[in-house]
Amino acid sequence: MSAADTLRSMPFKLRQHSALPGFGLTFGFAVTYLSLIVLIPLSVLVGRASGLGIEGLWETATAPRTAAALRLTFGVAFAAAALNAVSGFVVAWVLTRYAFPGRRLLDAMVDLPFALPTAVAGIALTAIYAPNGWVGSRLLPLGISVAYTPLGIFVALVFIGLPFVVRTVQPVLADLDREIEEASATLGASRVQTVARVVLPALAPAVLTGFALAFGRAVGEYGSVIFIAGNMPFVSEIAPLLIVIQLEEFNYTGAVALATIMLAISFMALLVINLIQAWSRRRFGHV
Repeated sequence: MSAADTLRSMPFKLRQHSALPGFGLTFGFAVTYLSLIVLIPLSVLVGRASGLGIEGLWETATAPRTAAALRLTFGVAFAAAALNAVSGFVVAWVLTRYAFPGRRLLDAMVDLPFALPTAVAGIALTAIYAPNGWVGSRLLPLGISVAYTPLGIFVALVFIGLPFVVRTVQPVLADLDREIEEASATLGASRVQTVARVVLPALAPAVLTGFALAFGRAVGEYGSVIFIAGNMPFVSEIAPLLIVIQLEEFNYTGAVALATIMLAISFMALLVINLIQAWSRRRFGHV
């Protein structure tokens, strides 16, 4: 039984004997810090929106323009995170399992979306995928328009979300015991069977964590999207931009209501992902 399993099987006590002192101080700091940074601001947001009531929030969420923006935001964010989960796994696999010239440079390039300002990323992507851009001009004769379309939003969200999956999967993959893979091959399993039945189950929690992080970042992304999206209502207008528009029009109630709706949808989506992640850890924890 692992240390984590041992802790989960122990009865809960507010004060537990530990070899390391300072539980009360660190626990108090953690609760206070999270309250000031996360809980209190979100509570104020929900409190402001509660004045509208359930009917007011539902009316805001089902307004045609708002509903279109929410569908686009969460739908494209989910698709981008799903693609990043697959491609991020492949990139992490290459960086971890193979030695080749330029590997360190490729590894450093993964972190560029972290360091690059989102506005710069948006301008760069727009310049490349615009109809007169280097890539956009070659796709246009094929009938493919990227910039100023939902496809452009998808490209931007894939760009900013990839590092979350790679950096989450990479250390877990590096710590994965290769002897298990060799034992699988010794027992007659093919390479595909070894990956499907040995490697992927062990990496499933890490991949889901990376997916959740990429999805959460994509839902709230603003800077890199507004340049390439075109921001046309009912076509390429994202929910964060709609909140900004509400604020510019001094419609603070509408902005708070829309922000609360996004918060509720994001919370439910991440809760489902975390439940799936917990199930995968219980199911494949022995791998």
